[in-house]
Amino acid sequence: MWMIFMLLPLLVLCYLAWHVWCLLPLDGWWKALIIALGVGCFSLLFFSVARKFDSLPLGLASVCYEIGTSSLIVMLYMFMMFLVLDLGRLVGLVHRAWLYDNWTTTGVLTALLVAVFVYGNLHYNHKVRQPLELTTDKPLEKELKLVMISDMHIGYHNRRSELARWVDLLNEEHADMILVAGDIIDGSMRPLMEEHMAEEFRRLNAPVYACLGNHEYYAGDRDAEQFYADAGIHLLRDSVAVVDGVAIIGRDDRTNLRRRSVRTLNEESRMKNEKFTILLDHQPYRLEESEAAGIDFQFSGHTHHGQVWPASWVTEAIYECAFGEHQRGKTRYYVSSGLGIWGGKFRIGTRSEYIVATLKHQEN
Repeated sequence: MWMIFMLLPLLVLCYLAWHVWCLLPLDGWWKALIIALGVGCFSLLFFSVARKFDSLPLGLASVCYEIGTSSLIVMLYMFMMFLVLDLGRLVGLVHRAWLYDNWTTTGVLTALLVAVFVYGNLHYNHKVRQPLELTTDKPLEKELKLVMISDMHIGYHNRRSELARWVDLLNEEHADMILVAGDIIDGSMRPLMEEHMAEEFRRLNAPVYACLGNHEYYAGDRDAEQFYADAGIHLLRDSVAVVDGVAIIGRDDRTNLRRRSVRTLNEESRMKNEKFTILLDHQPYRLEESEAAGIDFQFSGHTHHGQVWPASWVTEAIYECAFGEHQRGKTRYYVSSGLGIWGGKFRIGTRSEYIVATLKHQEN
């Protein structure tokens, strides 16, 4: 399976290289140079995953990260475009001449790609405010306003200036608390430390409670814990906090195979009296466990809703709920597509969001 996963991008690269070679009406060495440049950009993705940019100057590392991760999405859309043309040629709708030494086809495809990715970047930078109403017949000390976010992925591509913009956005809500469902950190701790990003979190005007995500483990969970402490974030790692009469349960990420069960954590919260329970669990697998344990509301992230179409179809096939509201029995769920993003800053067919929930007491 791992070999297939590694082989597939290479096959796609060969497919794209062949099409580009055939399409461009240029001398051979120009074609070779363009293809080599594309392969070089894509190879930066693997250097990023392997954390090879930490020794570079911060600005250069950020540029390399952006190019490498963006190339993956550009490659996906180029593949889809050429595949459509090939299928059109098979059924007689596309002439062979359109795919060989043709400036018109080159110009049209380039314009389409530029338009798609300009839109995708603008759409990513637009953060959607998603309202949500939660009610309970359990006692509450007061009506609560909760801001909930996931998947900030701060690091080489979401730098301190971007984080500062998000903090300003969240502060406008004047929430009672802010809940984060993991992946605050993208992968490397280096940009967080060099830009002193913990200082930005301390500007938030509400207490922050968070669980770990899988990317905190990539960064090193102990380093992540220290960053959370420096940032004034209350990390709930298989633990419970009671805030304003609500039990906030933070479950460790499923990367930790020995994490505690939802049932055990909820039983611990019930020892602190019967309260409305909110579970923070980064990855939305096995939602039936929260229902069986009697959780009132679960907030998760991780899926990004695929980030770009048609990857959103893949997440919808994998997860019971890949995005948005969901309900099983008396347990309600919300799976967020994330405030930030991993990799290239494009949202195509998905959105960047933050959730503003109102929790009210309501008798049955």
